[in-house]
Amino acid sequence: MTVLEDSPFVRACRGLSVPHTPVWFMRQAGRSLPEYRKIREGVGMLESCRRPELVTEITLQPVRRHNVDAAILFSDIVVPIAAAGIDLDIVAGTGPVVAEPVRTAADLGRLRPITPADVDFVTEAVKLLVAELGATPLIGFAGAPFTLASYLIEGGPSRTYLKTKAMMYGEPDLWNALLARLAEITLTFLRVQADAGVSAVQLFDSWAGALSEADYRRYVMPHSANVLRGLLDLGVPRIHFGVGTAVLLEAMGEAGADVVGVDWRTPLDVAAKRIGPDRAVQGNLDPAILFAGLETVERETRRVLEQGRAAPGHVFNLGHGVMPETDPDVLTRLVALVHEASAR
Repeated sequence: MTVLEDSPFVRACRGLSVPHTPVWFMRQAGRSLPEYRKIREGVGMLESCRRPELVTEITLQPVRRHNVDAAILFSDIVVPIAAAGIDLDIVAGTGPVVAEPVRTAADLGRLRPITPADVDFVTEAVKLLVAELGATPLIGFAGAPFTLASYLIEGGPSRTYLKTKAMMYGEPDLWNALLARLAEITLTFLRVQADAGVSAVQLFDSWAGALSEADYRRYVMPHSANVLRGLLDLGVPRIHFGVGTAVLLEAMGEAGADVVGVDWRTPLDVAAKRIGPDRAVQGNLDPAILFAGLETVERETRRVLEQGRAAPGHVFNLGHGVMPETDPDVLTRLVALVHEASAR
């Protein structure tokens, strides 16, 4: 067994015994860190993702500062979509904005498959990071087909997903063609990261919580399953995460996840019962608790750790990403607390 395979993070993903519950944070590299804000000055988000040495430094920042058990590649879920020929920008304070939304069969023609050469900067960044990280695992990631489709169809972030759902219900052939293309792009993007040396991958279906279970199973799950199934031969743990997905947890596990990420709304012991006995869980401290004082942070952290014992493996995380206003020192203390409180 390699050092990375024997790391607490990878072992927890596989449901094996661990010396302590591993911890990392979604958005651990980002605006909560002053060193991140400094290094990103004057550099756009997409451009930042395309500079391997900058990606390496940003990815390493929270590992140095917080002593987390895993790094996650600094990137964005729309990076492969931009590589596929879509004109988009990541606008500060808004998120991804698509110049010409994808709403017709003709529009779909603008979204071409990608090759590893289209994202060679990712390969370079991952190789640099694996060399720097040593015994600390690196997590690769991508956006799931539904979440990517929602950005492409709406033209940007949405609260209602009206145009997305209108296509899903009203034009199922176009919908399935779009999601099949996005699944192909996503799978290529994740395989590039795995081939370059990441130790696990996370598929973010951030907005899947906008769907009922029946609609998820009918319109979305087959495409996410194709992505996750396409990674099976690589042997890396596959994490599947969404927000507001309490009714979808069982299905998201069935789609092919080894680990199901759980947002803060569902207790981990309840989630573990829904997901089933053969999958690990990840989560799920409410990010807002980090603003409530250290006594509250400690109490709630111990609760999450206790509830996580119901699953065969538990990776501690927040129930969504780190808020930009979070005090980095609180995150550092939280990592130490998780390690101390869960020591076996």
